[in-house]
Amino acid sequence: MTAAFIVVAVWSETFITSKILLNNGLMPADIFFYRFSLAYFLIWFISPKRLFAFSVKDELLMLLLGITGGSLYFLSENTALNYSTASNVAIIVCSAPILTAILLSAFYQDERMNLKQVLGSAIAFAGVVLIIYNGEVVLQLNPKGDVLALAAAVTWGLYSLMMKNLTPKYSTRFITRKVFGYGLLTILPYFLVHPLCMDMEVLSIPVVWGSLAYLGVVASMVCFVVWNTCLRVIGTVRTTNLIYCQPFFTMLFAYSVLGDRITWMAVIGTAVLTTGMILAAEK
Repeated sequence: MTAAFIVVAVWSETFITSKILLNNGLMPADIFFYRFSLAYFLIWFISPKRLFAFSVKDELLMLLLGITGGSLYFLSENTALNYSTASNVAIIVCSAPILTAILLSAFYQDERMNLKQVLGSAIAFAGVVLIIYNGEVVLQLNPKGDVLALAAAVTWGLYSLMMKNLTPKYSTRFITRKVFGYGLLTILPYFLVHPLCMDMEVLSIPVVWGSLAYLGVVASMVCFVVWNTCLRVIGTVRTTNLIYCQPFFTMLFAYSVLGDRITWMAVIGTAVLTTGMILAAEK
């Protein structure tokens, strides 16, 4: 449990690091490609050298993991940072646990939501509305960022759902390597439209390569292995619930590093969202 909590704290800060990279000229897809390339290279040293899953079905699920937990998720999340504050994006992405609970209840009878959980979902949604309203009216941000952040939360919920099926069959390191590999493959078509940034003048800036190294080694390679292990050992719902802590870390980091405003509406929205998601996660 402690390990998963530390991962959440690290991932909370990555919103800030990504925002810094965006401000230095990198695009969301560039950030994803470089961090996952580094992570994929490093995980080969600790991952089983098996190339494919035991069946075509499982291999397709690995592909979907690479999309939902890799290319599509990070492209949505990092693009959202172009339109919204780091705090807003982190808070909305934090709705992933309740979305995961809804998906699990739809596919597993023993995971169906009770009345308290349904009520919690409604409260959580109200919190999201408050946060989006705060971003558009109070901070005068483009609501596209909030929608993209919500899309990222949905894809992460799908990722968690599929992980529940695969973790009993394969090692965490093997699954994580496949996520990195398929994430990189599925982002390549994007570069046909928006070419990858290979400007060495930009990549050689200390804050740029240092941030990419941090995202690739710590936030990707180490944290994904630890997180996927926690999904196996602790369980999908209990592990994912720890994401509830994320907005508090990110708001603090965004305020201290980026100077993002913390308004009363954002605070109220965070409280409502967090309360609703906690209720929705209870059995």
